[in-house]
Amino acid sequence: MGGGVSRKGPLASERGSVLRSLPPPLPKDPRLPLTIRQKFSIVKSWKGISRTMEPTGIYMFVKLFEDHAELINFFEKFRQLRSRDAQAESLELAEHASIVMNSLDEGIKALEDMDYFFSLLHQIGGAHTRVPGFKKEFFWKIKNPFLEAVKATLGDAYTSNMDNIYRLTIDFIISTVIEGFDRAAKARGGPPYQDTDH
Repeated sequence: MGGGVSRKGPLASERGSVLRSLPPPLPKDPRLPLTIRQKFSIVKSWKGISRTMEPTGIYMFVKLFEDHAELINFFEKFRQLRSRDAQAESLELAEHASIVMNSLDEGIKALEDMDYFFSLLHQIGGAHTRVPGFKKEFFWKIKNPFLEAVKATLGDAYTSNMDNIYRLTIDFIISTVIEGFDRAAKARGGPPYQDTDH
């Protein structure tokens, strides 16, 4: 009838041997400009953004067009939206914001697999070479609107330490996207799509 003692886990002597048999943690990928702690922090913090990606993305694009009104002309589906309210309520802008935020989401989650990270972001950069008149410098214009949108979404959780980590991360993401843009342009045998009107 089982008068014995129930064991819920290994004894202390067994735990030591279990821990010794675990493989060591993978080393930090030298291509990642974040420490292991920073990577952990951004992935954890990003979960707060991933629950509200569409409104965060809309805020980001509205801020982008507020700061750089000329960029709205690259978006055929919503270039006629000139007021902040019209942009914020646009289904087309919301759809594009969701696409971009999903790409950022996938990129941040891919910090665990740097080969996939580079492949994904190079592909995104390369796709922009097909946008008439688009210049790689335009990618940098999303940095501050992105940071402002993240700060607005996270509120008090957006500390000065998280600001630093998000800045490092978005710089790394944008630089990688630009590498993809440059590689695609070079593979095409020249500069990206050229608009003869500019």
